[in-house]
Amino acid sequence: MTESVVVLGSGYAGVGAIQRLESALGDRADLTWVSDRPYHLVLHEVHRCIREPTVEEHVTIPIEELKSPSTTFVEGHVETIDVDDRSVELADSEPIEYDYLLVAIGSRTAFFRIDGLEAHALTLKGLDDALAIHDAVESAAETASTADPARVVVGGAGQTGVQVAGEVAAYREETSSPIEVVLVEGLESVLPGENRSFQSVIRERLEERSIDLRTGNFVSKVDDERVYFDDGDDLAYDVLVWTGGITGQSAMADVRVGKDHRSNRLKTATTFQTDDERVFALGDAALVDQPGEEPAPPNAQAAWQAADVAAENIARSIRGQPLSEWRYENKGTVVSVGDEAVATDVMYSPVETFNGMAAELLKKVIATRWIADVSSISRAVSAWSEM
Repeated sequence: MTESVVVLGSGYAGVGAIQRLESALGDRADLTWVSDRPYHLVLHEVHRCIREPTVEEHVTIPIEELKSPSTTFVEGHVETIDVDDRSVELADSEPIEYDYLLVAIGSRTAFFRIDGLEAHALTLKGLDDALAIHDAVESAAETASTADPARVVVGGAGQTGVQVAGEVAAYREETSSPIEVVLVEGLESVLPGENRSFQSVIRERLEERSIDLRTGNFVSKVDDERVYFDDGDDLAYDVLVWTGGITGQSAMADVRVGKDHRSNRLKTATTFQTDDERVFALGDAALVDQPGEEPAPPNAQAAWQAADVAAENIARSIRGQPLSEWRYENKGTVVSVGDEAVATDVMYSPVETFNGMAAELLKKVIATRWIADVSSISRAVSAWSEM
C-alpha cells in the first residue's frame, strides 16, 4: 500500500527532509509538501536584505528547483492539525490527509506579554520582514539630520539582534545616513549563553561600528514613540526591531500531541517522533529531547543535521523498522556584524574564537554550501559575492 506522507514547512528542516524522503521512499509513498511561501529562504543570511534588498534573489530558492516532479507542492497557511482524522487544515484550501506527518513549520517571534511590543515592533522571521526593516530605516533616515538623527533600536542581543544591528550600521556607513543604532539586552551580556571570548569580540565589533550597546535592563512596555525599561528609564525610537526570542506557531495551539505549553512547541523523542506515532517534528517547531542535556537548539545547524534522520525515521516507520536516535553536534557558531564575522567553537579549530578573513570566509562557505547541497553549484557561486 502506498502511504501518504505530508511535510509542513519550507525552511532548512523542511527542505532537507523532503529531499531525503524522496530518495528514501521512492514510489513507496505519495509525498505532499506544504508551505505558506513558494520558496526556501536562507534565513540565517536574510539580514543582508536590510542593507541591500537586491540580495533577495540570492537568499530565496524556488520550491520547484528543490523538489522532485513527483512531489506535490501546496502553497497554503496551516491552520491546525487534526490527529484523530489525520488531516492538516489549511486557511484557503481543502484539508490534506496524511498517513505520516512531519511538522517543520518553524516559529514565531516571542513578545513575552510586554505591553505594546507586538503592536509597534518589526521582527525578522522572513524575507518580507527584512524588506520592511530596510524600508522603515530608509524612510526614517530621509527625515533625519545630523543634529537630529533617526534612532533605530534593536531589542535582543542574541545572534539575530547582533546581525540586524550590524546591517543597519553598515547601511548607515554606505549611505552616509544620519542614523543612531542602539542594541538593548535584558541580560548582562551580548550573546547570552555563549562563551566569554565570543561575547568580548562581538562587543568590540559592535563598538567599532558605533553601535550603542545597552545590557542589563529588561523592556517593560512599548508605545509608538518610546521603549520603557524595568528601571524606569525610557528610550525614544524611530524604528524598533524586536529579536528577543521565539515561540511555536499558533497553528500548534490546539494540536492534540504533547507540547511545551509555554512555548507551544511540539515535544519529541530523540527519534523526532511525538507521542502520536504518526506525527514527527523537528526544527524550531519542536523541542527535541537530548538525554541529560537541554533540548536541541533552534538553529539552522541543528535543523540541517536533524532533517536526514527525521526523514529516514519516517521511512523506517513505514517499513516497520526500528527508529534511529539523533544527538545534536555543535560544529561551531559564526555571527556577522556588517561585513565582518566572528566564529567560535568551530570543530577542529585550534583556537576557541577567531575573526577576520577566516571567519568571513567560513560564514560564506556555510551559506553557499547549503545552497549547493539543496539546489545547484551555479546558484551557490552566484550567491557567494552577496553573502
